Amino acid sequence: MLYTEILNDNKDFLTLYKKGKYAASKYSVIYVRPNGRPFNRLGITAGKKVGNAVCRNRAKRLIRLAYRSSEVNMPVGMDIVIVARAAICSIKSDEYCGYMEKYGINDINRMFRSFDVKNKRI
Repeated sequence: MLYTEILNDNKDFLTLYKKGKYAASKYSVIYVRPNGRPFNRLGITAGKKVGNAVCRNRAKRLIRLAYRSSEVNMPVGMDIVIVARAAICSIKSDEYCGYMEKYGINDINRMFRSFDVKNKRI
């Protein structure tokens, strides 16, 4: 991933859940919050409601693939957590990549612009 590091600290996940903005869809929930760094940080979660270990790992692979293919169009300097939902296990990778390019990027850009980054009101 070009402009992205991995988000793996539980404190950062909890901060995003509480103070970040989110966009929900049938396949996933995307949480976004500016981080003030020159790169993005990505976290992916898939709970036990998604399915067994095979389904959860496939869901995370699909999300990673869709993010990697649309990373160039995203703004830089934010934390992103994508939470998989159960419906993601029953679709093909092309369908989720298309969803991310068509709707996910627009949702992320809209949420990122809604934060007042210039005045540091985060």
